[in-house]
Amino acid sequence: MIKNKAGRPRAFDKDVALKSAMHVFWTKGYEGASMRDLTQAMGINSPSLYAVFGDKRKLYLEAINCYASSDACAPLVAFETEPDIHKAVRAFLYAVVDYSTTNESGAKGCFLSSSVSTSCGEVEGADDLLRLAINDTDARLCRRFELERARGELPDSFPSMERAKTLFDLRQGLVFRARAGIEQASLSENIEFSAKMVLAAPE
Repeated sequence: MIKNKAGRPRAFDKDVALKSAMHVFWTKGYEGASMRDLTQAMGINSPSLYAVFGDKRKLYLEAINCYASSDACAPLVAFETEPDIHKAVRAFLYAVVDYSTTNESGAKGCFLSSSVSTSCGEVEGADDLLRLAINDTDARLCRRFELERARGELPDSFPSMERAKTLFDLRQGLVFRARAGIEQASLSENIEFSAKMVLAAPE
């Protein structure tokens, strides 16, 4: 009786390959990213890509999930790890400016706003994942504000969710300006004002 041969071990790291694909989508967009671009960046051939990830659309959706579920988003890390809430808001905004203007891969800003938002309505499933990512970010920002409110660092009347959404929207504005080529120094000019606006006591 002939035994089936064991399957050949995968010759690449799926997570590394997925992040490489994400950066291709990030810099070129969904439509602009060709299969050749993707396989070259991922270091695999087309059969391997299809076998592991499915088609281009499924790879794109998985890349969105990878980005959205990552806890390593620099602005959020800065916001959640800085003990002082006033410094935390500033650290968040400065981190946004930094990652929007300096990235060796050429993928600047936020993958969701730079690439995914432009594919909503064109790539089935992208809009659902984008909404989930936005809601999750709002919730993470809100939790920190609620924690500081419970500690007495922010007033009891502080509107945590509303300010969380404001902080998120400020981030997106900075990313948009950075994509337009506005320099880091110019983007940083209004951070102090923006931070004070986010943390201002409600009237």
